[in-house]
Amino acid sequence: MKMSKLFNKTLREFPNDADAMSHKLLVRAGFIKKLANGIYTYMPLAQRVLNKISNIVRDEMNLSGAQELLMPFVQPAEVWKKSGRWNVYGKELLRCNDRHDNEMCLAPTHEEVITSTVADTITSYKDLPINVYQIQTKFRDEIRPRFGLLRGREFIMKDAYSFHTSQADLEREYEVMAQTYTNIFKRCGLDTKAVQSDSGAIGGNVSHEYMVLTDTMVGENDVFYCQSCDYSANSNHAISFLNVENVDGGFEKEEIVDTPNTKTIDDLAKFLNVKPNCILKAVAYIADSKPVVAMIRGDKEIEETKLMNAVGALEIRPMEDSEIVEYLNSSAGFISYRNVDKSKVKVLFDKSAKGMKNFVLGADIKDKHIVGANLEDNIEFVDISLVKEGELCPICKKPLKVTRGIEVGNIFQLGTKYSKAMNACYTDENGELKPYIMGCYGIGVSRTMAAAIEKYHDDFGIIWPVAIAPYHVDVVPVDINDKDQMETAQKIYDALNSLKIEAVLDDRDYRAGVKFKDADLIGFPIRITVGKSISEGLVEFKLRKDNKDKMVKITPTDAIEKCKQMVLNQI
Repeated sequence: MKMSKLFNKTLREFPNDADAMSHKLLVRAGFIKKLANGIYTYMPLAQRVLNKISNIVRDEMNLSGAQELLMPFVQPAEVWKKSGRWNVYGKELLRCNDRHDNEMCLAPTHEEVITSTVADTITSYKDLPINVYQIQTKFRDEIRPRFGLLRGREFIMKDAYSFHTSQADLEREYEVMAQTYTNIFKRCGLDTKAVQSDSGAIGGNVSHEYMVLTDTMVGENDVFYCQSCDYSANSNHAISFLNVENVDGGFEKEEIVDTPNTKTIDDLAKFLNVKPNCILKAVAYIADSKPVVAMIRGDKEIEETKLMNAVGALEIRPMEDSEIVEYLNSSAGFISYRNVDKSKVKVLFDKSAKGMKNFVLGADIKDKHIVGANLEDNIEFVDISLVKEGELCPICKKPLKVTRGIEVGNIFQLGTKYSKAMNACYTDENGELKPYIMGCYGIGVSRTMAAAIEKYHDDFGIIWPVAIAPYHVDVVPVDINDKDQMETAQKIYDALNSLKIEAVLDDRDYRAGVKFKDADLIGFPIRITVGKSISEGLVEFKLRKDNKDKMVKITPTDAIEKCKQMVLNQI
């Protein structure tokens, strides 16, 4: 490709509406163009990257035994109603009506369609197991799309679905997919960590996310991991070992005391001269229109995804002060669980509260708390707390570390969630109808492109891993009006392409500095500069990932050979 013909325009400045570095660089380097909020056109450079990621995905999925198909992007409400998700998926599901007034939606995922397709095709245990996948556009009407391709509304995804006759066979395929995913991301030049995660709206009891760990703050979740063992989990799934014994407030009797101006845990702990872990705090929520009170130790915080799962809700928000009065007959900052009408309000106790004695509790009266309180004997405890860095690993009891992670893939053991709901069955060896046992495996193709930039960039632009770079080599003649420079640059360009090394020739009549800046911004892994040193039979050879000053002068022949070896070895 000659740069003068490339459909691309780089920008001097970052876009004003971009926060994530991947978003800034993709726009500035001309990879994507915004059409609407969370919706982008993929320009030729981006399309080349997406094709390379997709082809790696296809290679590895095909090697695993999966088969590729393609399902409709527009789906009828009928299959969603059959699965039970039409009314519960949420506003992310973009619903519409066709000209015949049939209810339709834009696909955010394809569990319903694939379950229906397989049920219409495979009826005998003899034809199972099977794993089928697609690479397809999806649409989720995010309330706050941000970070460019990392949280857009329209995106490209690989989703696979497996069907089995037993849980054991599902677990076997789950491990196959886990290894396949490791292979895919390794070939894309990305180190990923498989972490335990929440299954969310997809469903299932077992799931893992593949996270690209970054130093930036754009990852969706904190990832907690142990350096001493293999434990790692998304924050919405992470647990820790907490010593819940002997957490004693030291109060000799239960009584109500005045605690003026102590709405925060720190204020209250200081006022009463106790540690925060001796306070049992109440956090009030509205979950799917229903009131919920979560009780948790004062030094801990609620993890809201865990809480949503515990009460079976799809959406959750903190109660307003007026709702605290209405539902709890209490005052914000002084809530107790004791006076709650449990027939109308759900009350949950976090595991961190287990073992607390003689603690501090709200009194449901402004500026008053109960001291010396103790829990009743019949209380059940659930895990609804957010893990903190430094808490102990639940496996080996060593301190947990935390970092930010960008999810690029996920795998789920769905079980019979969809097959039972949709009456999708096969006939077993005894002639009995049984629901398929299913697995689901997704990779964000467009998201992987953005995650690679978040991981690999510097102050000058993108640093692409060779396997997914739009082109391998940028051949830059300093002066296109210099016959020797142009002839040499053309010969290098032709030779590289004949070797299947993807090269661009920057034949634009621009200053060399502009060409160099564009090369760094776009992120070509190798740059060969043909300048005045060609009179000595030499060209400049530079790797994008190296310091800007680190370049060598070699002959054009050596430069071609060096490109060949480096691309073959992925540099």
